[in-house]
Amino acid sequence: MKIILGLILAFWSIPMAMAQYSIQVKITDHESNPLPGATIQIKALNINAIADENGLATLEGIPAGTFKIEIRFLGFESEVIERKFPMDSSLLEQISLHPHEDEMEEIIVQSHRSSRVIQDLPSRVEVIAGEELSEKGNMKPGDIRMLLNESTGIQTQQTSATSYNSSIRIQGLDGKYTQLLRDGLPLYSGYSGGLSILQIAPLDLAQVEVIKGSSSTLYGGGAIAGLVNLISKRPEEERRLDFMVNGTSALGLDASGFYSNQFGKLGTTVFVSHNQGTPYDPADIGLTAIPKFDRITLNPKIFWSHSEKTELIAGINWTAENRLGGNYSYAKGEPVQNPYFEKNITDRLSSQLSFKTTLEQNLKLEIKNSFSWYDRSIELADYEFGGKQKSTFSEVNLAKAGGRSEWIAGLNLWTDQFDQKIGDLGNPLDYNLTTTGAFVQNLWSISELWTLESGFRLDYQKDFGAFPLPKFSLMFEPNEQLTFRLGGGLGYKSPTAFTEDAERVSFRNVQPPDFNTLNPEKSSGGNLDVNYKVGIGDEITLNTNLLFFSTQIQNPLILVPNGSFLEFRQPNGTVNTQGIEVNMKWTYQDFKLFTGYTFSDVKQEFQGTSTPYPLVAKHRLNQVLMYEKHEDFWIGFEAYYFSPQVLSDGSKGKAYWILGLMTEKKIGESVSVFLNFENFLDTRQTRFDTIFTGTISSPEFREIYAPVDGFVINGGFKLQF
Repeated sequence: MKIILGLILAFWSIPMAMAQYSIQVKITDHESNPLPGATIQIKALNINAIADENGLATLEGIPAGTFKIEIRFLGFESEVIERKFPMDSSLLEQISLHPHEDEMEEIIVQSHRSSRVIQDLPSRVEVIAGEELSEKGNMKPGDIRMLLNESTGIQTQQTSATSYNSSIRIQGLDGKYTQLLRDGLPLYSGYSGGLSILQIAPLDLAQVEVIKGSSSTLYGGGAIAGLVNLISKRPEEERRLDFMVNGTSALGLDASGFYSNQFGKLGTTVFVSHNQGTPYDPADIGLTAIPKFDRITLNPKIFWSHSEKTELIAGINWTAENRLGGNYSYAKGEPVQNPYFEKNITDRLSSQLSFKTTLEQNLKLEIKNSFSWYDRSIELADYEFGGKQKSTFSEVNLAKAGGRSEWIAGLNLWTDQFDQKIGDLGNPLDYNLTTTGAFVQNLWSISELWTLESGFRLDYQKDFGAFPLPKFSLMFEPNEQLTFRLGGGLGYKSPTAFTEDAERVSFRNVQPPDFNTLNPEKSSGGNLDVNYKVGIGDEITLNTNLLFFSTQIQNPLILVPNGSFLEFRQPNGTVNTQGIEVNMKWTYQDFKLFTGYTFSDVKQEFQGTSTPYPLVAKHRLNQVLMYEKHEDFWIGFEAYYFSPQVLSDGSKGKAYWILGLMTEKKIGESVSVFLNFENFLDTRQTRFDTIFTGTISSPEFREIYAPVDGFVINGGFKLQF
């Protein structure tokens, strides 16, 4: 009888266990204004909803039990409530959110392709956006070099003393190990990467996202050191028209304009800029620290929303530049006998196409494609090199959020081809790579405290075979103040001739890689990330982030002399980087203090011998003190320290400090003026070391480890309509 009664009770309990409930919430600000677009979620169930124009959001499909419900909106403090289900679904919960002191914490990271905000992601992501992006853009409106160089753990490495060519180094590793993306598309790889960060103006960027360490699952094996994703602005509901004009004491000029508008289902953005530089020689040695250059950029885009579920984006990026460095008098147009010069003529054209649609609830399909065409010629006094690079990228992926996990899976095809047209055509640096890839990634809320991200990618190249690339990230969040992240993964890099070392010599006497004997470089790495936030009293807050990182690259490809030539070899050995990054942010009323420290221990170990990796500052310190009256005025003081760097010949450079002062004042609703004093200590390598030997007609350049342009003042104005 007891058994029969138990079966009856179990039978009747099934509907109750399977019953699903709902809750409706009205989300407003502290003045009772609705907040359309606010999100409400139960993290334990991975159920979420978005508030409509009245601030109303409904969560459905909630099983019986007690759950914490989190309400978020960009720029506001999050609110957490706890409710027990079943409950009276006819009741309307009213939640008021209060403005957040730090909008950065609520940003959604697009590089991760998840709908979760940044603090809910197991992968560590750094975002430069909002006022920080605007402030950094004021200092170098013509390119993103300074924007990246002033971030903890990132160093831009100048590869030409007279033409300013530069690459990105993350955690001390060569620039070829970092992927530079535009809206998630690889437009700046290989040959086209040499001048890339000098040819990207920041005015049309909404945010810059940096992921350090292996990011292979979604973006391929080339992101060994990490990736930098440049996210473009989108059209807003109201028309936007921005102008920016900047001039420098080095006689540089930048003029940029950005327009966006939404016409019902159709939206558009148009970005145009003209950047001009005058030959500049602060050391008075007869060589240009800043070259003569003239650059035009045009980026139009169209956004078409066929419905709330479907969107099509199409855009074109075009950049043309003429750059001349070397002999200062020759660059100015004066007659010079036997001048040394470096002339770069570049023409860059790329397309971007993206189609997104919602197939059913929480299931989304995305198809995207890009085509890149890059033509660059290099001319020296007694040498020429040039060629064309063509690359395509196509991807289709499906993303699904439901229950307690999110999935994304896809296929992509990447072609990359370089044809040398100028120079030693008997031994061209040509290559032709085709990579097919399949990937799957899962984001799983194990519990309210634990979140796991796991991914696997399989790439195949005809010449080099298959590459399995697993990756994982685990997040533990014991409370709102403390977060731990642990992650790791594998990566690879196919051999080509386009490295920092080859760029430094303008590819002169560089022999093509022997693809029959060379193998792709392979990497393994991981990091541990600790984030802590605390309030001290009523007005002081401290955000601290501590990152431990380690990466090993097996059989690295290096460029070594062989008689009068330079050839690529793969000695039996490794390159190892390990270190610590510390970021601290103090906030007190209108003052903010940012402190960043990087310890990078990078070594190359070949045949049992360990030597320091060249051009890495083992210790870096960056500090910024900011006073800011929101929407009115701000002034900031910067201080950056670089410890001595080991050069390729075994010698050591000098340690140095760079100090700067930046200001901006808003006048009325649409006008602001800015004035910056960059490097006002006039720190230059030419002040405490040499940059070349020989004569200016036939210089032999040393490696550049410190600034060469010195103290420069820049200022201008911005108009917003």
